[in-house]
Amino acid sequence: MLMAHPAVLTRLIEQYEALRTLQAEKSSPEGRRRMDDVTYTLCVSTGTRDIDTALVAARHQLPGARPHDDSLITV
Repeated sequence: MLMAHPAVLTRLIEQYEALRTLQAEKSSPEGRRRMDDVTYTLCVSTGTRDIDTALVAARHQLPGARPHDDSLITV
């Protein structure tokens, strides 16, 4: 499986977290569309199907992550 570059994953995580904060404050069609796009891209980039798993997988692929600690990933 191809793996996204850590810089790309970092940026996607940052975008997702910023959009999630904005969604909590106010919701707009454009904001929801952007959130859907970032969510989809994170899932595709990590080979997952939901955002929670995608975020865990993305963080595990970043430098400094403990590669053998999969305690947060459920099967």
